[in-house]
Amino acid sequence: MDFCGRTKIPSFRKILLLVVSQVIISTAFFAYIQNFWSEDPTLLHSYKLFPANYSVIEKNTSNLIILLWTWPFWVCFTIEKCSKLMGIPDCHITANRSWYHKADAVIIHHRDVCYSPRQLPQGPRPPFQRWIWFNLEPPSNSPNLGFMDNKFNLTMSYRRDSDIFTPYGWLEVLTEPQNVTIPPKSKLVAWVISNWNPASQRVKYYKELKKYIQVDVYGQGHLPLPQDKQLSTLSQYKFYLAFENSIHEDYITEKLWKNSLLSGAVPVVCGPPRKNYERFLPPDAFIHIDDLPTAKELAFFLKELDKDETRYQSYFQWRTWLEPIRDTPWSSHYCKACRALQTASIQFKTVPELSKWFK
Repeated sequence: MDFCGRTKIPSFRKILLLVVSQVIISTAFFAYIQNFWSEDPTLLHSYKLFPANYSVIEKNTSNLIILLWTWPFWVCFTIEKCSKLMGIPDCHITANRSWYHKADAVIIHHRDVCYSPRQLPQGPRPPFQRWIWFNLEPPSNSPNLGFMDNKFNLTMSYRRDSDIFTPYGWLEVLTEPQNVTIPPKSKLVAWVISNWNPASQRVKYYKELKKYIQVDVYGQGHLPLPQDKQLSTLSQYKFYLAFENSIHEDYITEKLWKNSLLSGAVPVVCGPPRKNYERFLPPDAFIHIDDLPTAKELAFFLKELDKDETRYQSYFQWRTWLEPIRDTPWSSHYCKACRALQTASIQFKTVPELSKWFK
């Protein structure tokens, strides 16, 4: 008997009971964790897993929680860590709506909720929570902005005057100058288009331009262009028609950043005015259709550049110190929101007339 009046259990039985109990507890605990993660795969990105069968789980130091109200265009993807993408403390980014009442911010992608106010969060909003309006589409493709008024605290878009600026691309300054290498060119002008609208300004301009210069058109109904061959194909051209599908302030898309600059073709742009482009690019990095009075004169100008190698090369000199960056992963947009929320200068406010601002 021990001093409490209970029969003493031999030491080997104590050990056996301890081992059995630990196995049962561990099995139940990890079954719960696995079930928890299976409901929300993005939670995996907020924990560090060590190799010994989940034996150690370490939570991130950041306490900020960002809820994606919807996956953009309802397409799921792996959410990358912000510490990896941007070198900042990680936020916990999840699409699991059960986190709504804990979330410091809710990112709401306009095109996924714009057809009814009922698609917005309906429950009471925690007083500490910020709603972020997220949109990469132009105003002409962003319906029903009216019921978004007085609901959001921050804007996130390609517009430079957004609270969180998320452009389609940008230029980064190199730490040291680099030698500029122009890819070998055997063709003159290319254009990739997916939305062919005969009434649009860009199609009308192209039809006039092609009367005076050869333009190879790729896309549906035109020349085929596999995704994995896109840059290598376009790099063969001296010029690329970076024509936007609609003209709005700061709306400068992958047509310029990827199709043209990353392929090494000089962009011929149709979009907002030249001064708007010069907020993003050096003035000698592109040709604006407004630089010439007519499409005919633009065609003759491109032919002149084709014959004058020195003048053509002058459109690449800016690359000595600058490098074009095309922002592709959705995660990078969300990490910019994470960074902004970690910045003390972001003030709490309400956007009163989103529909008037975004036009």
